[in-house]
Amino acid sequence: QPIGTIAIDALFSPIQKVNFVVTKARVGQMTDYDKLIMEVLTDGTILPEDAIAYAAKILKDQLTVFINFDEKEESEGDQLSFDFEGKIEYLNRKIDELEFSVRSANCLKNANIHYIGELVQKSEQEMLKTKNFGRKSLQEIQESLDGMGLHLGMKLQGWSPPEKTDVEENNKEKKGGR
Repeated sequence: QPIGTIAIDALFSPIQKVNFVVTKARVGQMTDYDKLIMEVLTDGTILPEDAIAYAAKILKDQLTVFINFDEKEESEGDQLSFDFEGKIEYLNRKIDELEFSVRSANCLKNANIHYIGELVQKSEQEMLKTKNFGRKSLQEIQESLDGMGLHLGMKLQGWSPPEKTDVEENNKEKKGGR
């Protein structure tokens, strides 16, 4: 292509040729492994490694709609249930007390999550479906929860936010006082 040419055709691609071969591979004494050999030729505007990485990312993004996380959560339910008494002080803390970025804090408020106990009951996928909530926010929250010995996707049977409990107690006191 001459210098100064701008490719405007829908068929323009920096990838010239792709070929792959799957062969048997041996790891130690095990011979039931496969080895993937890929040949990628480009026009030089992109590295073959980058082209494969980008293609894998696109494929992963497209296939996420087929993943059923509800089934996974149910099968791990016994494992995720735990005695939260030792963590009650963390679970009852307001999200505002944690030092999240402005974006993460706003996303949690918009999702009506005010307490850590409410947050840990959400799965990663539920959080990622929240508007403006991305991988960086997820990583930030996971790191903060890890520091407290908590994680997303926990089953907290019998836990309720302290605000709701306080409101109920105040209502009972008002009724009893009259």
